[in-house]
Amino acid sequence: MTDSPQRIYLDNAATSWPKPDSVYDAVDQYQRHNGSPFGRGSHASGSEVYRIVNRCRQRVANLLGVSAPQRVIFTCNATDSLNQAIHGLLVPGDHVITSALEHNSVLRPLHDLAERVGVQLTVLQPNAQGVLSPDQITPAIRPDTRLIALTHASNVTGIVQPVLEIGEIAKEHSIPFLVDAAQTAGVVPIQFDESPFELLACAGHKGLLGPLGTGILCLSPSMAEKLRPTRQGGTGTQSESATQPTSLPDRFESGNHNVPGIVGLDAGVDYLLDRGIEEIRQQEEQALGQLQRGLSQIEGVKLIGGDDVPKIGVVSVTSDLYDPQTLAALLSQEFGIETRAGLHCAPQTHDWLQTTATGGTLRLSVGPFTTPQEIDRTIEAFEALHRSE
Repeated sequence: MTDSPQRIYLDNAATSWPKPDSVYDAVDQYQRHNGSPFGRGSHASGSEVYRIVNRCRQRVANLLGVSAPQRVIFTCNATDSLNQAIHGLLVPGDHVITSALEHNSVLRPLHDLAERVGVQLTVLQPNAQGVLSPDQITPAIRPDTRLIALTHASNVTGIVQPVLEIGEIAKEHSIPFLVDAAQTAGVVPIQFDESPFELLACAGHKGLLGPLGTGILCLSPSMAEKLRPTRQGGTGTQSESATQPTSLPDRFESGNHNVPGIVGLDAGVDYLLDRGIEEIRQQEEQALGQLQRGLSQIEGVKLIGGDDVPKIGVVSVTSDLYDPQTLAALLSQEFGIETRAGLHCAPQTHDWLQTTATGGTLRLSVGPFTTPQEIDRTIEAFEALHRSE
């Protein structure tokens, strides 16, 4: 019986792994020695949780450039953040500009509102390089346009979109701009308050290196007043009132917090602040470049997405010999390489790429702990699977 191959994890676009050791230690310490909820006890363990959660909120604010930490809202995940933003802002008859590059976490809430209450959608197509042009935005704006909702980087191609330029157009027309930063927070420098964004949604468990079940929604000062909470309930404050508190962040944080997740997120963000996003960005760009160069030399393997455009550490490929699911299974079973095959919850992106009919693509996504040796072994595995008999 042969030993299983050493694990190589290249699915960081789904969730980052491994996490810094400090994340595991923080969660374990909380679970074993504290266990109290947030904001619902004046005892010592409850006070410690209150301190850690507020420290995490401050650290996230520092990392993402939010001057007032109370405008950093904790959610369950990026999907939860996007749903709060979309359902909490739009009303029947509103018009929304979005794109074919979006994740279902944007497309499905918008489709739901279009079907139920008549929200109208304009879905923009990227250019041949996979980039949305700012020139496409102004012609799509209508008098009833109430939201522009776009991804910061595609989770299929990794291509970073010109959200700052598009945001300036939104700002000129006084249209709220929602940016889906699920793939970029913790990977690409973001200064929210200095950017023309009103809402920024991101996952705590991807580039921010926290546990699953954590998400963030950043609000501009005006949006903090305008956005309607989509969930009401206990907050541990103003319990005598039958109405939801209006103060931040309580207005949007009903129910018990995922304290184990936030404790881990606190440690993950602390790691990022200490190491620096620029260093991580440079390391991931080197890993991505190494991976792209190696795969591009293999006959029968095609890299998907534009060239000479900014990218995060994501590359999608197709194979002349294998469908994506088969290729992913072979890489995992024979070489211990974990990737992601399929449509990646971005069906319109694959329609645009013309990869839907063949089962999507195989996505490989590097992270801050991916090593050059792992990339070499991945390229060797692709070569072995595509070697001519």
